[in-house]
Amino acid sequence: MESQPHNPGGGAASPSQLAQKLRRNLTSFRSKWSELNGAMGDLGTYIPIILALTLAKNLDLGTTLIFTGLFNSLTGALYGVPMPVQPMKSIAAAAISSPDFGVPEIMAAGICTSAALLLLGATGLMHLAYNLIPIAVVRGIQLAQGLSFAITAVKYIKTEQNFAKSKSAAAGDRPWLGLDGLILALTSACFILLVNGSGDDDRSEIEIEIHEISTFNRRKRKLLKFIKSIPSAFIIFILGLILAVARGPQAVNHFKLGPSKIKLVKISKRAWKEGFIKGTIPQLPLSILNSVIAVCKLSTDLFPEKKEVSATSVSVTVGLMNLTGSWFGAMPCCHGAGGLAGQYKFGGRSGGCVALLGAAKLGLGVALGGSMVKVLEQFPVGVLGVLLLFAGIELAICARDMSTKSEALVMLVCAAVSLVGSSAALGFLCGMVVHLLLRVRTAGEAKSWSEFWFDRNV
Repeated sequence: MESQPHNPGGGAASPSQLAQKLRRNLTSFRSKWSELNGAMGDLGTYIPIILALTLAKNLDLGTTLIFTGLFNSLTGALYGVPMPVQPMKSIAAAAISSPDFGVPEIMAAGICTSAALLLLGATGLMHLAYNLIPIAVVRGIQLAQGLSFAITAVKYIKTEQNFAKSKSAAAGDRPWLGLDGLILALTSACFILLVNGSGDDDRSEIEIEIHEISTFNRRKRKLLKFIKSIPSAFIIFILGLILAVARGPQAVNHFKLGPSKIKLVKISKRAWKEGFIKGTIPQLPLSILNSVIAVCKLSTDLFPEKKEVSATSVSVTVGLMNLTGSWFGAMPCCHGAGGLAGQYKFGGRSGGCVALLGAAKLGLGVALGGSMVKVLEQFPVGVLGVLLLFAGIELAICARDMSTKSEALVMLVCAAVSLVGSSAALGFLCGMVVHLLLRVRTAGEAKSWSEFWFDRNV
């Protein structure tokens, strides 16, 4: 377990101790290439949503890059894990599907959602919810979100997309050949599989060495280590950028040096009302369940030594992020279990992973502002689908630890309703009802409240 800064007085840490902790959160990794590779694991969701809103709703790409870059860097330093910063998906969906839901409504929805999360975190209610919600229900939400990502990814790979209209383009199935063809996407997927495998190579170095010495000769051992060290997702992303320029070389002519002009968004009474009804109400349950509770559970699974990732702190940071950026036109964002799973899948193990991504976003936002949207418009969507596919599968795999049939039942009911009804809140409600009925059925066997409510000893 990572040691905490020494504090003999037992009070708050001194500025030097805090600085030491933040530095350790950003630099405690085994390989810079692994962290850089892990940073690519969240782009499969980030780029399509931001690109769609930029094209369809005139969202300022430069402002969003600057603020999300800052948020990436700050959360990496604060938590010391590859904590993602993702667009709020329900708000994005409402904006793309509603002609009268523009930038003011998007920002109003983000501000209202974040204010509620900040209140829940500051009052301790989010911590209470985190402790009371059964793990099977959380796994159901994670399974549904992971499968949803995977299904969307397959659509990205299989059919051509029109992000501005949030639906498959009229051209239909993606062609096999070309700079955004099926062969490119399938080759990218095979390359990632060969390099990363199933992502279960997290044994200690001693265990790996013992296994390799007894199984492989020295030459094969070196080859295996070399293959593992290849930053597969980073290479695929760079290839995508090269192909984007090749597909639309004229897009480079649209580059303009300098950041976008950051200005305060004017939000009318109507925008507040529409933003709250169409954006906040569907987004808030998803943020509570996936962006706070599920991401904290997943972080505990992956990084049990990191005590900083609590339901209270995550809820507060999401609130503070958007109560800052949304006033200036930055897309409302949150943390998410899918992004964390994706970045972990590709090698992210520290806050340095998202800090690198944040520095890249910030640099692009300051250097080019929103002028790089034409290049992103040409980025091979099939390649984004491959990145999103592995991120979704990694999140869904978290559901494999259900140890009893009753836990599996609750998880699957929760996931099925969430997927079919496209509502994490409805899936959560059904999962909780099933869990309660199963616990009532065996209430006579319980000796305490914890034995009644939870399938496992807590």
